[in-house]
Amino acid sequence: MEFVDLSREIFHRTQTHPSHPPVVMTVWNDHSEPKRAGNTTFTSKALSIAFSDHAGTHVDAPVHFDPRPDALSIDQVPLEKFYTSAFCIDLSHLPLKTAATLEEVQAAVAKSGETIRPGDTVLIHMGTNDRLLGKPGYAHDFPGLSLPAIHWLAGQGIGMFGVEAISPAPEGEPNFQAHMACAELGITHMECLANLDKLLGRGRFTFIGFPLRIRGGTASPIRAVAMFP
Repeated sequence: MEFVDLSREIFHRTQTHPSHPPVVMTVWNDHSEPKRAGNTTFTSKALSIAFSDHAGTHVDAPVHFDPRPDALSIDQVPLEKFYTSAFCIDLSHLPLKTAATLEEVQAAVAKSGETIRPGDTVLIHMGTNDRLLGKPGYAHDFPGLSLPAIHWLAGQGIGMFGVEAISPAPEGEPNFQAHMACAELGITHMECLANLDKLLGRGRFTFIGFPLRIRGGTASPIRAVAMFP
């Protein structure tokens, strides 16, 4: 069995969406502070971490983009949604700041040799990390999916899709429309994935990406993993 880690590290000042608070990590205590009980001396180290529920590699909950009162928070989404069959398509040729058309997404799925099955997770490699991660443009210049492409994926029965960027569609109105489409279509998406290039041409795998049990959470960091037999 082989595991491919699809998650980005969480560290102090991890790049995040401009509308969310920064990741702040500090040392809470360390091994320079001995604790004593009876004749025993013990030291331990712990970190203090403050971050948005949209920090790092994460999955959006319906309540994030769906204003209806019955929209699910992340702790209410069934766990089976995060343990699925999956495959990855290649759209790394897509220019920055552009949205993949329906035809481009359909061609990428066909090229993968896979057919979308109900409940699938579809991961989308756009070369975003290679081109933008660690640069100011990461927050603004990413490519994404067009609205017709999202509607088509949902119509094929996917449960969710995932991208490397901080949003599923280019910045501005396309991003707003993409989130609203997920609410309308009953799907969700993951953002800030990593190592998607390592999945290309390898066919199907099991996707695992369980969220934290955040009460009322609008999203959650996940440890996204592709598992191959």
